[in-house]
Amino acid sequence: MSRWAPGCAGGEFSLGRIERCCSVQPVSELAPQPLNVLARRIWRELDRRQAIFDLPARHFVLGSARHDLSVAVAGHRAAAPFGPAAGPHTQLAPNIVLAWLIGGRVIELKTVQANDRLTLPRPCIDMQTVGYNVEWSQELTLEQSLDEYINASMLIRLLAAGGRLELAPGFDRTVFDMSLGYDLAGVRSERVQAFVRGMLDASVVLERLRRELPDELGPLRDLDFRPRVSDTVTLSTFHGCPPAEIEAIARHLMETYRLSCVVKLNPTLLGAATLRALLHDQFGYNDLHVPDFAFDNDLAWESAIELLDRLQRRAAELGLHFGVKFCNTLVVENHRRYFPQSERVMYLSGPPLHTLAMHLVRRLRSDCGNRYSLSFSAGIDRGNFPDAVALGLAPVTVCTDLLREGGYGRGAGYLEALMRRMDEV
Repeated sequence: MSRWAPGCAGGEFSLGRIERCCSVQPVSELAPQPLNVLARRIWRELDRRQAIFDLPARHFVLGSARHDLSVAVAGHRAAAPFGPAAGPHTQLAPNIVLAWLIGGRVIELKTVQANDRLTLPRPCIDMQTVGYNVEWSQELTLEQSLDEYINASMLIRLLAAGGRLELAPGFDRTVFDMSLGYDLAGVRSERVQAFVRGMLDASVVLERLRRELPDELGPLRDLDFRPRVSDTVTLSTFHGCPPAEIEAIARHLMETYRLSCVVKLNPTLLGAATLRALLHDQFGYNDLHVPDFAFDNDLAWESAIELLDRLQRRAAELGLHFGVKFCNTLVVENHRRYFPQSERVMYLSGPPLHTLAMHLVRRLRSDCGNRYSLSFSAGIDRGNFPDAVALGLAPVTVCTDLLREGGYGRGAGYLEALMRRMDEV
């Protein structure tokens, strides 16, 4: 794959040369590009090819004057409940722009952590069937990640205001959501704190980048770029993170930075017996084995409810929004030959995770009613996306489906399916 290709986000409309998904072809290191280079490419490609980053304009989703798809997200209004989930396809600015072009209005940015010098095995993601991965953190440094997210926010603002896209009224409203992990020490580290501060106030960087925009975008240099790139965060803790540490991290983010917070929970909340019965007896995935240690330190149901109640009360005291997200990936033993044998476990996503996560939604709603704001990302595709939205889940975000062959071209039908369902009722 080309050096433009970000992790596994490529598919048919990968940046650079058209390729299959990287479940078939491992990629090299990511290579971020300067904002002026990206902006110049966008405008020239629109002029010459009616495309952006190889995505043809016929796949752009520009909203509908007849349908109000907007949803409340942590005190903000997003123009649609759809967007990319935090993953390999929300690391580089071009990928984030592509997600916005297919109608993504809640952008869940790739999870960042203090340890940003990881060496990931290649290949690291397999999307041939249900979805497995052994990558679990950003491939860029914290400083690069901050630059990419600011660049993406500026490019989206330029596209929304540039007059080249016929957006429906209000369809430019976009929410960027940070994702942080994986332990309290890392979140409190100086470099992670600098990242968060940069997302809360990017004024200095914006002024520098504004001057670097190419001449053909001169009239747009004075746009009101938003210095507050994000003031919401989804907490993605490591598998087996003790409940006290989850609570401490969430409280730190709310109390120190006044961030509205979502806590992402693990499918192991179902308990070993229920989860394995569903996975093996009902779904028929008898080759998938969830190791015992996956349940050893993870939250149990009763402890989770008590934790969520405490955090919700604290958020209310601070005037912030609090929510729950289903769900994180599921740890399974590496029984395939695709990944290096040095990887003892891999992380399951896709269709089986979807049903496990929906069981969690049902149980939480049964026990707690609508007490918590719920967001969702697990095995979402065009077929089940309207069903998830109809349950009142918002946002509903996508990873696995966009990593399959076809890439961002697969995303254009999501909001069309939602609007058809709205018309039916």
